[in-house]
Amino acid sequence: MRPEDIKTGYFRRSAPQRLAAAKIFATVILVTSGFGAFADTATLQQKQAISATVTGNDQRVGFRAMIMKQAIEYNLAGSAKNDNDQIVYFTLQGDPNRIDAALAVIREGTKKSSNIKVDTAAAAVDPALSTFTVVDWTSTSRGITTPYTLVFNLRSDDGVVSRSEAKDVWHIILKTTLKGEDLTKLGDDD
Repeated sequence: MRPEDIKTGYFRRSAPQRLAAAKIFATVILVTSGFGAFADTATLQQKQAISATVTGNDQRVGFRAMIMKQAIEYNLAGSAKNDNDQIVYFTLQGDPNRIDAALAVIREGTKKSSNIKVDTAAAAVDPALSTFTVVDWTSTSRGITTPYTLVFNLRSDDGVVSRSEAKDVWHIILKTTLKGEDLTKLGDDD
């Protein structure tokens, strides 16, 4: 115990009051030491990151779009892309329970996919990552052949939204990213 602790009455506080004071103190330390990105105590919670590979009938079936919608719903950072062998690779980062919930839906696949297998591995958490990105998105079914990079910026409140709200955000991302004639090819079901 330090003499200044006695003066401030720190140890005369209840356990919940000491915990609250410790959180404030930790936040002040993080902010003043240059770790301002962690100033919100909600972001101090344990984050997890995974990388994944998808095999099966996962091409031209809206698979990367479905992954992004899960990232939007659960407010997860990461990315999704096809490699040269037409395999979908993706990463997710955030709350472990939300990652598990997103993976459960991803493993079910889309209405048009089949024989889906998702292999995951732990990955390093990137504390600076605040977006989910689909790299070079196109849509064969809509005739959109120009590749677009679609970006979702994480919500600051870090809350979960409904599937309907996630779909609305998806539409906004498409409408603000696609250009020219490609915009006219979007339908209400995209």
